[in-house]
Amino acid sequence: MSERCVALLRGINVGGKNKITMNDLADIFRAAQCRDVLTYIQSGNVIFTVDPPALDLLPSVITAHIAERFGYTIPVVLRTAQQIGDVIRQNPFLTEGIAEDTLHVMFLAAQPLAAAVDGLDPDRSPPDSFSVHGQEIYLQLPNGAARTKLTNDYFDTKLSTISTGRNWRTVTKLFELLSG
Repeated sequence: MSERCVALLRGINVGGKNKITMNDLADIFRAAQCRDVLTYIQSGNVIFTVDPPALDLLPSVITAHIAERFGYTIPVVLRTAQQIGDVIRQNPFLTEGIAEDTLHVMFLAAQPLAAAVDGLDPDRSPPDSFSVHGQEIYLQLPNGAARTKLTNDYFDTKLSTISTGRNWRTVTKLFELLSG
């Protein structure tokens, strides 16, 4: 049975670097046997349908296609529609009444080890806070993402994986597009 998914690409079209048009990106996904391809905003969100056998290999296939065509090494993190729904339902900051415009999610490429999660510094970037749940890190950044020390590099290094972040508005819009 086919799976509706979103690919979250890290570091494209940010600050004029790693430029890829959304049409080119959609073409790369179609070439990788994805169907019903839809991109959302310029920061590397691609919604598509794919057959499960291809799903596990898709991040490496997409990364290889981008490297071959553009010369960039771009990490790709995948989530199914159900997983994005779970991310939304499990956000611990929503139950605390935190303003949604301060919320972000870092999506991890791999499940971090519990010991690595335990080694994260909760006081690294006050007043920012975070909560790790499985392969997601929920962030509450009252001063915005540009000022935090809770960065991709910090989490990637400490958790020995790759992360890519999205603001809460984008996460909820992606779920809407996946469901619609």
